[in-house]
Amino acid sequence: MKEDVFEVRDTVFAVSLETVLAGHENWVYGVHWQPALYKCGELQQPLSLLSASMDKTMILWAPEEVSGVWVEQVRVGEVGGNTLGFYGCQMSPDGSMILAHAFHGALHLWCKDQDKEVRGEWRPGVVISGHFNAVQDLTWDPEGEFILSVGSDQTTRLFTPWRKQDGKLPTWHEISRPQIHGYDMQCLAMVGRFQFVSGADEKVLRVFQAPRNFVENFANISGSSREKLLTSSDSANLPEGASTPALGLSNKAVFQGKILAQLCSSDGSQILSDNQYSWNKPPPEDHLLQNTLWPEVQKLYGHGFEMFCLASDSTRTVVASACKASKAEHAAVLLWSTSSWCQLQTLQCHTLTVTQMAFSPDAQFLLAVSRDRTWSLWRRNLPTAESPEPQFSLHAHTGKDNAIHSRIIWSCDWSPDSKYFVTSSRDKKVIVWGPCRLENTGNSVLPPEIKPCSSVLDVGDAATAVAFCPLLCSAKSYLLAVGLECGRILLYQWSPDQEFMGGQDWIRCAETDTLQSHALAVKRLRWRPKAESETEEESSWVQLASASTDHTVKIFSINKLAL
Repeated sequence: MKEDVFEVRDTVFAVSLETVLAGHENWVYGVHWQPALYKCGELQQPLSLLSASMDKTMILWAPEEVSGVWVEQVRVGEVGGNTLGFYGCQMSPDGSMILAHAFHGALHLWCKDQDKEVRGEWRPGVVISGHFNAVQDLTWDPEGEFILSVGSDQTTRLFTPWRKQDGKLPTWHEISRPQIHGYDMQCLAMVGRFQFVSGADEKVLRVFQAPRNFVENFANISGSSREKLLTSSDSANLPEGASTPALGLSNKAVFQGKILAQLCSSDGSQILSDNQYSWNKPPPEDHLLQNTLWPEVQKLYGHGFEMFCLASDSTRTVVASACKASKAEHAAVLLWSTSSWCQLQTLQCHTLTVTQMAFSPDAQFLLAVSRDRTWSLWRRNLPTAESPEPQFSLHAHTGKDNAIHSRIIWSCDWSPDSKYFVTSSRDKKVIVWGPCRLENTGNSVLPPEIKPCSSVLDVGDAATAVAFCPLLCSAKSYLLAVGLECGRILLYQWSPDQEFMGGQDWIRCAETDTLQSHALAVKRLRWRPKAESETEEESSWVQLASASTDHTVKIFSINKLAL
């Protein structure tokens, strides 16, 4: 080939084409050299080149020892899925690991088996993963063993600690992607050990049930008892997995025997084999995309606009839902029965979007806050022969004449004893309200006056999330976490017995620093439920999960005795 000769600072260079590496079927977006490795003057590792392409593959190129011709040594990648390919790649210095990142922000790692020869097998490795757009909502499962989160990346993701058999400390990983949707996800609520309801930018609520394959893999990865989990989830009736038909939004249950291999059905959806996808470590990205879906068991229709918030009570019998609204007729809260999935009731009070809802821990009250700057409190009525299903009636609410908040109320939560509830707003105010205990006098129930029980706490920025800790602090004070629009999280102790004139009832305990804080607004705060088997030493530590517009979910461990 003809050489191209050029000169730079009195130095002459001659460049000629050595070879053309043809192997990819789409744009090549990334290349990375691995320098030749010498030891004691001898060549230990020849010069090699890694390339990543939009065809969802990476190729490792190296010259042959005899001829010196560059050839393909290793090709790794994925088949199927809904990713767009790889945008960049990197190789470890010793050449034992290769890493790629994809359009949706996911990392893809392959490791060379050290027990094999140089041209041995490459296997997928465990990587960190997460949302690639704003995280809108999250919740803990009732036992506090895993987290479910939804985001504007149109996915629902499940994270749990991976308890390694080598005795190392557990690390959190994504082990399932129950829902990959066609709309941005907005909210979710757990309605059982392995069942949840989710809402998106559509008018439909969807109910999902964990398949048998997930329950078994969750037991392997988390170290939980498989027999106990399968017993609690009624494994006899569970499907093996789920698939999504081409151009569809609903995950279909897949029932099959264990002898079947992975197949492709006539409509293009994927059928799973629980033998093939048995994991004792977090699955790689390609399996998360295709083989960890949960089947959809129900659709709930009733709202006129996009879903915005969800809540479920502690008994897991009632789900409340609300959608975006600019008129009172659309701002109603709908109640659903989790046993029949029938609509129980329509609660009308607000004039604009209900931004968040929360049931009291004793399941006797439902609290709703709204863009109209007010809150409403609904009381559960005693069941009767005519209406055995739960029914709620308006117990108290604020209006224009007695509303303290002057901007949108973004968040609300209940104290663990169900005596008080807290609201936080864009006006930078956090307020505790109560008392909310009912007093039975014969056949009547006297509702006490609901009024502010705390001084107005100014947190200095829009308060977008708030949550009561399920455990009391010392001196019978409550611990609250407040999330701000700037990304910081503040911890306060609030004492109802203290005189709240002048703000003496609030004590600022801690706050996240620059490295710990989110980069954008905190969307949701959730404390980990208290486990019944916790020892006294373990109960001094509590965990707080936060979701943010900055695409991240963070989990903080807090020693409440040190506050």
